[in-house]
Amino acid sequence: MNQRITFFPVEEMDDAMRAELERCAQIGTPRPESSAIRAHVPGAFWGFTQAWDAVFRNGVADHSLKELCRVYVSRSVKCEYCGNQRSTAATSAGLEEGKYDELLNFESSAVYSEREKAALAYAEAITWRLDTDDAFWERMHSQFTEPELVEIGFFIALTMGQQSWLRTLNIEHHQVLPGTTASMAPGFEDARAAAASKSKGSYWAKNS
Repeated sequence: MNQRITFFPVEEMDDAMRAELERCAQIGTPRPESSAIRAHVPGAFWGFTQAWDAVFRNGVADHSLKELCRVYVSRSVKCEYCGNQRSTAATSAGLEEGKYDELLNFESSAVYSEREKAALAYAEAITWRLDTDDAFWERMHSQFTEPELVEIGFFIALTMGQQSWLRTLNIEHHQVLPGTTASMAPGFEDARAAAASKSKGSYWAKNS
């Protein structure tokens, strides 16, 4: 499928924007392609970058919880670009690949803690616009402080909006500053591996 919005040329970026794009290539989440789309409008580029840094990479809530919520949204809205990335910080903190496999069936899964299930229930309610009753909020408050609930909720809304948009653009990995594997999911380390993974019947986007 044709890409719907072009990548802003790297050679036309200023030093600060180029440095951020190189950080994306070396660390990922986001990878440089989505940043190169936002680079058409510096306000969009830096607005997203600063918010993402404040509430995803940093903040009051556990990063790995937010990473699970991020990929839950990917699986829900079928943003393949976002869903085929992994946070290197979460991986370094011990988040195992197997925890990504059962995200859409999190309530019945034995792999998640009660706190993780509560965070995913929060993501589910926001993503699917579910009604939330007193029991839901009692569950949220039993697991999280109010600052954590604000940050996680804001982050879910931010990533849901971005992923709902990016999925329409038909962008692929390894197109901007290629040659790095930072934050790529297993089987998506380069363009050839990604194409092979997407062709399998077990590929998540074919089964979600």
